[in-house]
Amino acid sequence: MTVLDYAILLGFVLVILGVTLATIRLVIGPTLADRIVALDMMTVQLVAFGGLAALQARSAAFLDVAVVLALVGFLATVCLARYLERRILLTAEELA
Repeated sequence: MTVLDYAILLGFVLVILGVTLATIRLVIGPTLADRIVALDMMTVQLVAFGGLAALQARSAAFLDVAVVLALVGFLATVCLARYLERRILLTAEELA
């Protein structure tokens, strides 16, 4: 095994650790904002996983999947943030 193979393996371990920690935050997260950030973090980690898979397989096919996942994750984060903003505005109007 080369140094690159060890680095890729370490990268996989760290990505799996990151997804695990983000899942814990998703389950425990006291607020909706914490859960949204945890989902966004999981998306970033999965994009990194796709990049590492592309390096390990020495194929660019996984990079296409990573780019699509990044775009979907971005759109999901924007939609969830808009939902949270509207929810806060509606709550403020009800209190006024």
